[in-house]
Amino acid sequence: MAKAKTSKANKEFFSQSSMDFIKTYLDNASPTGFETSGQKIWLDYIKPFIDTHLVDPYGTVVGIINPDAPFKVVIEAHADEISWFVKYITSDGFIHVCRNGGSDHQIAPSKRVNIHTKKGIVRGVFGWPAIHVRTAQNEKKPEIETIWIDVNCKNKKEVEALGIEIGSVCTFTEGFEEGNHGYWIARAHDNRMGGIMIAEVARLLKENKKKLPFGLYIVNSVQEEVGLNGATMIAHRLKPNVAICTDVTHDTATPMMSKPAQGEATCGQGPVICIGPAVHNILRELIVDTAKKNKINHQLQAVSRVTGTDTDAFAFSNGGVPSALISLPLRYMHTTVETVHKTDVEHCIKLMYEVLLKLTPKTNFQYM
Repeated sequence: MAKAKTSKANKEFFSQSSMDFIKTYLDNASPTGFETSGQKIWLDYIKPFIDTHLVDPYGTVVGIINPDAPFKVVIEAHADEISWFVKYITSDGFIHVCRNGGSDHQIAPSKRVNIHTKKGIVRGVFGWPAIHVRTAQNEKKPEIETIWIDVNCKNKKEVEALGIEIGSVCTFTEGFEEGNHGYWIARAHDNRMGGIMIAEVARLLKENKKKLPFGLYIVNSVQEEVGLNGATMIAHRLKPNVAICTDVTHDTATPMMSKPAQGEATCGQGPVICIGPAVHNILRELIVDTAKKNKINHQLQAVSRVTGTDTDAFAFSNGGVPSALISLPLRYMHTTVETVHKTDVEHCIKLMYEVLLKLTPKTNFQYM
């Protein structure tokens, strides 16, 4: 397979307003269950490209094009990022945490955090004993029970005076930056980059004055990281006829990754199209054919049982909804240096856009 090339056209694919949105959206904290600030940024960006929108009780946001059309197509991503909850405050002012989503305890020591309180952001750090004082006899590994946050207070009363309480949410502070050779690095590409991609599809449809023969529902779901909750709720509310979801998948070209276990997917080689029980075969083949006809580099990935993404929530809702998954290759998932290649982002957007232009209410999804 030919490698995707970084060209002048690639650099110009994202307008200045798109890049401003990308940086603002990625840098903003949007922890699971507390996605509102990110959802506002996302909705403000897509409003010029849609006819109307809705927000469900838990904060999933849906931009809608052609709201009166009886046939409904969803393109979807999830808006939340992993984080931590304040679990326990010691008498001498140290904070112990529990996970909100799949947060990685091994990367926490020496990371800076924002603790979100009703009084505003409180800065803290995950502390760790210096290498000088650790020995083979006393050294401990980072575990959920051994990591802690230090906010420079001498007792619990001082911590609480800052507005920190049990249940306060803590997020890492790292933001977006452009790496070398077309790579983008950020704290939460998983999966706000998906939200960016579906927003850019809406932008392309508007700018190119494309009229769709169906209602398009651009869904940014909440609470994926704790069980596909937002997608489950919104699937039952919308009752779509077709759903195309996007999320990230592991780049297995990096050290310590197992291709026999995870399959082969590489940043810079294009969108990853999923094969598995939840993925509708006819819809998947339509996506693959579209990629081939439009010369969009793509990769294939097989999964056992479920995809582990919001695709499952849509596929098995409402008596069954033809659903598919287009994934973005990602390095270092659930760390503060998640890394994607911008040509893959562009090609995911192009692929979803072209698939929407190929779909019609008459597309036959019956197996027999």
